[in-house]
Amino acid sequence: MNLLPSIARTPETNRSVRLSNGGKRRLLAVRGEPLFLADWERVLFIHYEVDAGALRKEVPFEIDLWQGRALVSVVAFNMRDMRPRRGGRIAAWPFKPISTHPFLNVRTYVKHEGEPGIYFMTEWLSNRLSVLLGPLIYGLPYRFARIDYKHTHEQGALAGRVQAPGRSGSFTFEARLGSRLSFDSCLPDSQDEFLLERYTAFTSSGSTRRFFRIWHPPWPQVPVEISVSDDSILTSLWPWFRKARLLGANYSPGFRDVWMGWPRLVKQISPNSSENR
Repeated sequence: MNLLPSIARTPETNRSVRLSNGGKRRLLAVRGEPLFLADWERVLFIHYEVDAGALRKEVPFEIDLWQGRALVSVVAFNMRDMRPRRGGRIAAWPFKPISTHPFLNVRTYVKHEGEPGIYFMTEWLSNRLSVLLGPLIYGLPYRFARIDYKHTHEQGALAGRVQAPGRSGSFTFEARLGSRLSFDSCLPDSQDEFLLERYTAFTSSGSTRRFFRIWHPPWPQVPVEISVSDDSILTSLWPWFRKARLLGANYSPGFRDVWMGWPRLVKQISPNSSENR
C-alpha cells in the first residue's frame, strides 16, 4: 500500500502504471512469487553521471545508457518489517533480527536479454547479521556501516551520514524541500522514469550471476536539490568516481508491502523478458 493518497490519474501516471504492471506480470509469471514483503520508507535517490568505460570494468552485465551516458545512483532509505509473504506472524518471527534497518545502495543501470534492471555495485547497512546473510541468499554485495538518516520531508529537510569502518570513508548529504510538496509519477520518457521505474535487480558473486524481481506501484516522487559534502566512501572503492558529475536527486515517501522475489540464476530469465514497455 502506498504511503501517500492516490495520485491523480494523468497520462504520465498511466504510463508509469503500465511499467509497474509489466513488472508485476513478470514476477507473477513464475509460480511461488513473491518470497518476501517489506516496507521501503523515505527513499532518496542521488544520481551521478560517470565514465562509461570505467563503469563497464565493474559490471558483468550490459550497461543500459541514458542518451549515451552512464549513470549511477546512490539510494538512501529505510527498510521496515521484512517478512515472508506466507506464514503470517509465525513465519515472520525468525526474521525480526534482520527485518528493519537503513540501507545505502549504489546501483547502476543494466539490461540482460532485453530486460532492463538495476545492478547493485555495493550496499552498506547497519545490521551485521544481514551483512552475513545477504551475500549467501541473494549474492548481494553487503558491507557494514553506521548509518544515521533524518528524512523528515514533513519539515522540508533531508540529511544523512553513512560512516564505514576504519578509513573506508563516509557519505554525507543534505537537501531542502519546498514547503508545498507535490509527489507525482515520473514524466514519460524522462531521465527520472529511466532511473526509477525498474523492477528487476541483478547481482553477481564470484562467477554466479543472479536476479530477483520486485513490484510496487509507480514511484510517487519529487525532484530535490541535493548537496553531498563527503563522498569518500565511494571514491575509496572506485577512484574514478572522483570525476563523477552529480546530476540531482529524487525523493519519495516510499511504500508499504513491496514484493520481493526469489533469487534466481540469470540463465533462468524468461525468453519473454524483453517485453518491458
